[in-house]
Order: sequence, then C-alpha cells, then structure tokens
Amino acid sequence: MDNFNPIETYKPLRDLVFEYMKEGIISGEFKPGQRLMEVQLASKLGVSRTPIREAIRKLELEGLVIMMPRKGAYVSDLSQKDILEVFEVRTALEGLAAALAAERMSNDEIRMLTDIMENFKDYVDKSDENGIIEADTEFHNLIFQSTRNDKLIQINNNLQEQLKRFRIKYLEAYKRPNKLIPEHERIVEAIKKRTPETARKAAERHLESTQEDFVRSLSKI
Repeated sequence: MDNFNPIETYKPLRDLVFEYMKEGIISGEFKPGQRLMEVQLASKLGVSRTPIREAIRKLELEGLVIMMPRKGAYVSDLSQKDILEVFEVRTALEGLAAALAAERMSNDEIRMLTDIMENFKDYVDKSDENGIIEADTEFHNLIFQSTRNDKLIQINNNLQEQLKRFRIKYLEAYKRPNKLIPEHERIVEAIKKRTPETARKAAERHLESTQEDFVRSLSKI
C-alpha cells in the first residue's frame, strides 16, 4: 500500500483518507475482521478523526466496512456466498463482453489479444504465477475495452476491486493454469470468426470452470 502523503496532491483530505483506507482493505493491509480504530488511524496518518470517520462511513456504504453497535467499525469479511455471487455476476458480464467483442473488436485488438494469450502460455511454461495472473487480467480487460460500452467497462472495473479482496484465495484457481489455455483459445477463435453467441458460450464456460476450481480450493481450506 502506498505511503499516505497529502502534500503531493490537490485532492481533498477526506478523499485521500478514503482512498488510502480503501486500498488498504483491498490489498489486505487491513485484514477482514480487523477493527478500525479512529484514534490510531488519525495518529498514523497525521489527520484529525473527522476525515477518518467520513472515510469509514463511505467504506460502509461500499460494503467494505461493517459497523457493530457499541463496538465500532470492522473490516467486512467475504463469505463463500459473497464470492460465488461475484462469480455469477462476472460470468454474465464476461459472456456479454465476449459477444460484443466478436462484433466490435478491431483487427489490431484481435492481434493484441492473441499476443496476450501467447504471453500467458509462456508464463505457464515458466510457472510464473504473477505473470499468469497479469496476463489473464490483461486478456479479459482487453475484451471488455473492445466492447466500446463504457457502462459495461465501469461495472467490470468495480467488480475487479471486489475480486482483489480475495486474491490470495483466488490464486488457488490458478494451480492448474494449463487448463485455462484451451479455454482462452476458444474465446479468441470465436472472436476472430465474428460469432457472438459462440464467444458468449466460450467465455461463460471459462468462468464456470474457474468457479468450479475455486470452489474445490475452498473446500480444502
């Protein structure tokens, strides 16, 4: 998590505090179930308790913080139900994005998507876990960008923030990355052939397969 330095920006202090705390929750700096102590946070950041209190209210609205009566603010946890709900939404969004990409993706973007897929294969061969995740993220983000649908892109970006919260658990789904290669290939092939429905089904099956692996990994925890 980046150091808090309000001097280097013109943003309002309350926004800086909110962004700092939100990133702390998403990155895991603030652990699920951890109590957020206003006095300690204010002292650490060198601010009054007012922007801390405002940030906690906003974080509560986003579901990142829960307020316990007479106990204070705590970082919310993500249950298996929460995670599976994220997968359900993401599966629907990925299917829609792939279908639109098959109609709207430019030839240059298709070449970029193919290159990313090849990079993914290289990372798999090297067992480079961080590279695998980075290439996989680039792969899916390019598909969303190619839809030219700003609302869909925005929703996906918001969902990505939630995905970051269980990134450590989600890594378990990448323990068998070889199986992701043919799934990516089917998506790319459908986009190249400009067959929206085939692309939709390939993307949905890809996410369903990832969800199945993820659920299996949870059962082992």
